[in-house]
Amino acid sequence: MQLGLIGLGKMGGNMRERLRRAGHTVVGYDTNPEISDAKDQADLVAQLTESPRVVWVMVPAGRITDAVIGELGDRLSEGDIIIDGGNSKWTHDQKRADQLAAKGIRFIDCGVSGGVWGLENGYALMCGGAEDAVAAVMPIFESLKPEGEFGFVHAGEVGAGHFAKMVHNGIEYGLMQAYAEGWELLEASEIVTHVPDVFESWREGTVIRSWLLDLMVRAMDADPHLDQIDGYAADSGEGRWTVNAAVDLGVPVPTISAALFARFVSQQEDSPSMKMVAAMRNQFGGHAVKSGDADAVPPAPTRGSTPGQAQVQPGS
Repeated sequence: MQLGLIGLGKMGGNMRERLRRAGHTVVGYDTNPEISDAKDQADLVAQLTESPRVVWVMVPAGRITDAVIGELGDRLSEGDIIIDGGNSKWTHDQKRADQLAAKGIRFIDCGVSGGVWGLENGYALMCGGAEDAVAAVMPIFESLKPEGEFGFVHAGEVGAGHFAKMVHNGIEYGLMQAYAEGWELLEASEIVTHVPDVFESWREGTVIRSWLLDLMVRAMDADPHLDQIDGYAADSGEGRWTVNAAVDLGVPVPTISAALFARFVSQQEDSPSMKMVAAMRNQFGGHAVKSGDADAVPPAPTRGSTPGQAQVQPGS
């Protein structure tokens, strides 16, 4: 299948490579000409010869997404499809869908999870949109998702994909905070002298084993006490949106709320547990960490590496 892909950053670039490995033709555009296949959006659209033309947008949420989708709406034709795979707020999706529908262009919102590991492991995809639009691009979804029966869901109509991804990220906040607080407690104790080994032992046979736990161990392999990372963790915005949505719907989310507020605290003063949250975010998503010695910060994996391999590079 043929696909246009706009935005070739940490995730978009790997998505292009995974799709090409699966035999798809991908025309990528990025503001960095060194990695772009097209000189601009007009050139990208011109290179798409199959019908319907499909363009996946993978750029930062907000005004940039609005601008890119607006321009594509002027260049694509009736029956074509635009997929927004960025972390857009779900409340923006219906407006974009309506604007495109007036021109006969179909819209799919798709939450994407997988970080810098998605090239090899696949991406979890949560999409919203009409059945016919989703069916038309299923070969793309099938190639991006992990092998097996899990990793893809058509969550509902327009907006459902980004809403599901928002809740996913809210849960992620709570999980990371719980792991980080447990790490801080073990570090503070005098009786436990091999904290990294404790977490290593939990990777099999326990009810709290997970990929996040694997990444914690990886971070401690490089920096056992996280001495090279400041206790600061940014919030991406989706944690805030999750809590706001919960307030609007009257749903109690005390764990997610507490994890969000803990990040706010970390942005005011150094927090030991936030060292681990920052380390995990760096491991799965290549998110930047604050450190007095930037060269010593454990880097995120490079494309093609898997947990346990030594081939790593700073996230970009």
